[in-house]
Amino acid sequence: MPILGLAPSSTPIRPAHFDIERVIRPNILALHPYRCARDDYSSGILLDANENALGHSIHRSEAATPSAARLPNGNSDAALDEQLADVLDLDLHRYPDPSHPEIKARIAELRGLPSLEHVFLGVGSDEVIDLLMRVCVAPGREKILTTPPTYGMYAVCAQVNDVGIVKVNLELGAEGGEGGEKGRFSVRVNEVKKAIDGDPTIKLIFLCSPGNPTGTLISLSAIRTILDYEPFKGIVVVDEAYIDFSEPGSSATTLISEYANVCVMQTLSKSFGLAAIRLGIALAQPPLIQILTNTKAPYNISTPTAHLALHALSPASVDSMRANIDTLKTSRTTLLSGLHALAPLGLGRAIGALDANFILIPVLARDGSRPDNARAQRIYKTLAEEEGVVVRYRGGEPGCPGCLRVTVGTEEENAVVLGKMKKTLERL
Repeated sequence: MPILGLAPSSTPIRPAHFDIERVIRPNILALHPYRCARDDYSSGILLDANENALGHSIHRSEAATPSAARLPNGNSDAALDEQLADVLDLDLHRYPDPSHPEIKARIAELRGLPSLEHVFLGVGSDEVIDLLMRVCVAPGREKILTTPPTYGMYAVCAQVNDVGIVKVNLELGAEGGEGGEKGRFSVRVNEVKKAIDGDPTIKLIFLCSPGNPTGTLISLSAIRTILDYEPFKGIVVVDEAYIDFSEPGSSATTLISEYANVCVMQTLSKSFGLAAIRLGIALAQPPLIQILTNTKAPYNISTPTAHLALHALSPASVDSMRANIDTLKTSRTTLLSGLHALAPLGLGRAIGALDANFILIPVLARDGSRPDNARAQRIYKTLAEEEGVVVRYRGGEPGCPGCLRVTVGTEEENAVVLGKMKKTLERL
């Protein structure tokens, strides 16, 4: 059955064993997507979508005067108007563009892809994860494969969608160093193959690279080996939320031109510093992108989000993003050095390959003999509740006993974290 909306192509599909029409659920292939008003016309006197013709009703004050209403944060209505001016001047009473071609074109150029038909936009990566499961995996019958320790939303979305989960832990030993082909938190490719051989209902494989909470890249050769594995007929999803903190050339986007069975997820939340606008990205060959487009809600990306995203993807803003990454990498090195200096107080050496904007570090028993989950939890709660420093406890994840995940903050925040951590380790 052809994919609705997809232009015919004579380009051979690689790998030869992959057929997207056998991966996508039949009801999704047959779906006639909802055609919204803005799919047809977007200019003229628009009386086709039952919008409010009088515009938005957000109040604008006359001027910043002493009598102007004061808000809880001390700002006046006029001050708020100034902050919101760009947003309030948008056509907020109109439904947004359902496709956002300018944003997609800028993303395609940034990530080295040939066209905007390789780009899908979602409400954060979480919408992409959920959509992929809904279009590919039959509830109650089929499964996904994850590689713990990994991002928790894969399992949450699977449970919501009544999808089974096969787990193949990453390499948890450090005998081979950190990351790479065989080091700690690398993918155990042979074990993944065994899982595929043992369960033909696996439709999606989720690989987090760099990993959360591991901070470790998955090697491109490992991903390529799984993509080429003939018994696996599904899609490999590579979650690259933190990829811009890694070395250039690490992204699986370089595989998209070769492989129809890879989907790369990215986001503006991390390196671009835009977590609040909730813009997630799927990058893949056009057939899968068209399926996601056919299935999504008609106006999933809001006008304010699109406005900010377009500005964030301008050449000047991308340069600013890269400068911020360089700053954070330098701060990461400084923070790591400071944390390692606390070793006499029972803080272990960081684990993982440091390919993201955080550090995963184990809290040890006071005698330094072993990672200590109980002590780590006490330190985590004391830092948050008494010292005003919030990190993330990750000791319950496979291969992460006693671990705290510490995001790299500003130079000032990192200094405070180190001081508070020292004080808390001395107490507990």
